[in-house]
Amino acid sequence: MAARRPRQTISSDTITFADLGVPDALNRVLAATGVQRPFPIQAATLPDALAGRDVLGRGRTGSGKTYAFVLAVLTRLAATATPRRAGRPRALILAPTRELAAQIDSVMAPLAQALSLRTMTIFGGVAARPQIAGLRAGVDVLVACPGRLADHVDSGHAHLDAVEITVLDEADHMADLGFLPTVRRLLEQTPRGGQRLLFSATLDAGVDVLVRRFLTDPAVHSVDSTLSPVTAMAHHVLHVHTDDRFAVLVELTAAPGRTVVFTRTKRGAKTLTRRLVAAGVTAVELHGNLAQAARTRNLQAFSDGQAHTLVATDIAARGIHVDDVALVVHADPPVEHKAYLHRSGRTARAGAAGTVVTLMTDGQVPEVRELTRKAGIKATTTRLRPGDALLRELAPGERTLVPQPAPPATDSRRSAPATGSRREAQATGSRRGTQGTGSRSEAQPAHGGRGRRGGKAAPTTSTRSAPTRSGAAAFSARARPGARRGGH
Repeated sequence: MAARRPRQTISSDTITFADLGVPDALNRVLAATGVQRPFPIQAATLPDALAGRDVLGRGRTGSGKTYAFVLAVLTRLAATATPRRAGRPRALILAPTRELAAQIDSVMAPLAQALSLRTMTIFGGVAARPQIAGLRAGVDVLVACPGRLADHVDSGHAHLDAVEITVLDEADHMADLGFLPTVRRLLEQTPRGGQRLLFSATLDAGVDVLVRRFLTDPAVHSVDSTLSPVTAMAHHVLHVHTDDRFAVLVELTAAPGRTVVFTRTKRGAKTLTRRLVAAGVTAVELHGNLAQAARTRNLQAFSDGQAHTLVATDIAARGIHVDDVALVVHADPPVEHKAYLHRSGRTARAGAAGTVVTLMTDGQVPEVRELTRKAGIKATTTRLRPGDALLRELAPGERTLVPQPAPPATDSRRSAPATGSRREAQATGSRRGTQGTGSRSEAQPAHGGRGRRGGKAAPTTSTRSAPTRSGAAAFSARARPGARRGGH
């Protein structure tokens, strides 16, 4: 059934979670974690979700969608108090990547504990046996990536006929990764009369099919325009000579505080990380060629301050939230404008300010101009060389460079203790041009001012030395003829 027209969102600065119907037990946990007032997407969707209506929520990245559906799911389950049954979760939250699934569960776990509800995650890249044991023990809320969950359903270890509430998070990203056929098959196994909540930044054709097929008379809430740029972000394009790109990157990433640097390819992320570490920047990598243990370790090192720079492919552009990321750098401009906005959304989250920098060479001028035009942002373009004063304005603070020895070889997928899900590998391989073919690990990868540097340098996880070449040639997809674009 077609969705209704969006209702006007609640924008009062005085409204509380209690006013929206969130129980006291959850309010106490929220207050203890510093969450005091609902964001607009939460204030808009919670009344309808708590009333049992299907909900379609649209909002930019970093708008607070996770708490919006987590609070609704837990409150609804606590109210019904249905006993847990082996292999039959009471609520299902589907997420496109491993990191996002784990992050949702980490947000939800203390809240669920306050209500004596049990949660668990299911995704590929790790052993299946502990997941089977957890399902057998009974679970209230299951957070899962589609491919591995489908494996458990097909093998009879998971049944979805007791699911009371289903949530699809980042539905448009699932469509981008090719997961929608699997998602449809999973949704078809949930009860027809169950409640369904769908959250997405965009309502593309594939997502609209899900809305029409599985949501009944949904309440529609749009917070900010679809993929709208954040007003607290300052956008800069640095027009640099090819041979100056790496030196400019070092100046930006050697400043205090957290920086996320994006490349187009997995190989580019690996190579750039090694070069930054060799130059003295504390950096770790995040991409689909890493084993799950390495991905978790690197993200944790970035989160807890051991490493101040995360070099990533678009695997980190959606859903991954680390507090106080003050700077996002597009070392390789993304292929399309949606990726630009999602990448940039790693900073200026939850009302904080942030800076976004895109490096552009002479040959990339038309591409970057078109990218910013479609993204609807006004960027300040500056031609500069290393040492320019603007670099210290964009990334203020004393530069610290501590060269590190080459790390041990620990990132290969061959070293992973378990393989990923075959279905998720197939889903990834089906996405041409933007995802690349290939790895099972990638297929199920899984929302301020700068802080002071501190702690020990985090180990990186690259497997072998990259040749030291000048400029962007060492990490740009365009520098290698025939390189796949957009691989994560």
